[in-house]
Amino acid sequence: MAKPAEEDQIDDKPMPLMDHLVELRTRLIWSSVAFALCFGISYYFADDIYYFLARPLAEILRNQGHGEPQLIYTQLYEAFFTRIKVAFFGGMFLGFPVIATQLWLFIAPGLYRSEKNAFLPFLLATPVLFFTGAALAYYFVFPLAWEFFASFQSSTGGGGVPIALLPKVSEYLDLVMKMIFAFGLTFELPVALTLMAKVGIVSSAALKRVRRYAYVGMFVVAAIMAPPDVISQVALAVPLIALYEISIVAAGFVEPKPVVEEDDEPEEEKKSDA
Repeated sequence: MAKPAEEDQIDDKPMPLMDHLVELRTRLIWSSVAFALCFGISYYFADDIYYFLARPLAEILRNQGHGEPQLIYTQLYEAFFTRIKVAFFGGMFLGFPVIATQLWLFIAPGLYRSEKNAFLPFLLATPVLFFTGAALAYYFVFPLAWEFFASFQSSTGGGGVPIALLPKVSEYLDLVMKMIFAFGLTFELPVALTLMAKVGIVSSAALKRVRRYAYVGMFVVAAIMAPPDVISQVALAVPLIALYEISIVAAGFVEPKPVVEEDDEPEEEKKSDA
């Protein structure tokens, strides 16, 4: 293995194990403090966050003419723990940049300068792709899925008994959080595959060979992570397929190129040997 160039050295100083553990503890403390502050802010604005998450469903119910929408809770403690979940959800979103920065500050000193320059674009792309996936779920999938589920309401119902949708706050929040995190995490596929290609674990040729199996796997993942309706599953599977194709192209740019060994034997000697 070739040694790194003089200008491409590790910027860290040799540290004993205990110093590394102390550094890790420091990063964890800063991450915990950041999450605690973001959790407190999110708890204070928990009602506003929940109204934002419930807005797609509320608009669908109003447009269908079933009266003023409402969400219910059937346990005395349900509303309180729902507020805690909302605060946790907001704390993770707000605290993610700080937590990711602390993780990078812990890892970066052990990397060469070239490795830092290579990993930095992926670090910046990670939150962008996550929020892109979350936005797709909120602005595109939620309206379609909620309209499909709410369409089964009926003012007459069976035998003259109305069928009305009265969603529970905890169940609705669990579904929304699951879908947002599912879409956000699956949008990290290009980052994961491109990093694996850069270190030589996979290659663009291998990704092309297993393309058909990957497509089937993405529909399976969509069926598991999305609600049990075709609209949500297809809305998750189709972007996954597109991201997989993007990953193949990105892997082709960053994967290690094969070293071609040149034959130094002169042509005249080859002819004489023949």
